[in-house]
Formats: sequence, C-alpha cells, structure tokens
Amino acid sequence: MTGAGLRSGQLAKAAGVNQQTLRYYERRGLLTSPQRSPGGHRLYPAETVTLLRVIKTAQRLGFTLNEVADLLAAGRHQHGRRPDTGLQARARDKLAEVEQKLADLTVIRDTLRTAISAGCDDLVACAGSSCCPLPFAEFAERNSRADHR
Repeated sequence: MTGAGLRSGQLAKAAGVNQQTLRYYERRGLLTSPQRSPGGHRLYPAETVTLLRVIKTAQRLGFTLNEVADLLAAGRHQHGRRPDTGLQARARDKLAEVEQKLADLTVIRDTLRTAISAGCDDLVACAGSSCCPLPFAEFAERNSRADHR
C-alpha cells in the first residue's frame, strides 16, 4: 500500500473482488473514477475497501446492483430525502420479496416431495392421471383464463 492510495490489485485483494469487478463498478457508477499515479496506475482511497464490502454484502442480501446504486445515492443525499427511499424502506421491501420467494419455494418443495412419494416417473402419464400431484391442470386453467382475456 502507498500513502497516496491503493492500486487496483491491492484494492481488489483487500476487498475480496477481482480487478474486472472494480472497472465494472466504475462503469456502473458505483465507484468513482480513481486518481492516477504519475505512471498511470489507478489509485483508490482506502475507504473504497469498505464501499466494496458494502456492495458485495448488499448483493448477498439479494439487492441488485441497481438497487445498491440507489441505496448508495440515497445515503449520499440524506438531507431532504423522502422516507421511502432509505435503507429501512428498501430492506422492508426486500424482506417481503424474500418471504414471497420462500413461500413459493415451500410450495415447490412440497409438490416435489409429493411427486416423489407418488412415484411419478413419466410426466405425460402423470399429467393424464387424476391422482397426479403435479399442478398441470392448475397451470392449464390459468393459461386458459389468460388467453380468454
């Protein structure tokens, strides 16, 4: 590390990302363009390590890069910010989204368990059976209603 900042490789290693990620985040506007050394090397401020860790953690929590960019922008402009744009509101929205996905996955898990227990081996034969646990008829009914609209 130098006193003037971190070079790309140093920053990438410290933050646990690769150098292509740094450039991608710069293009996306998540990172500001770094200063350059007299030799042309990118020099990032030390606090960029924390910013990169924040971005990666937010992604692991399910936020898209667009959502992360919005959160970072909202954090930079806290004065006069609407209450529905901050981390609390976004976290509540993301939590509701995750809970819905969990509910959907639970239905899928339970349906697959039922199909395994029923011994379904042939999708076409199973779909024609009245005791088929897979929701073929339900999907056909939904599609039929959508076509008639």
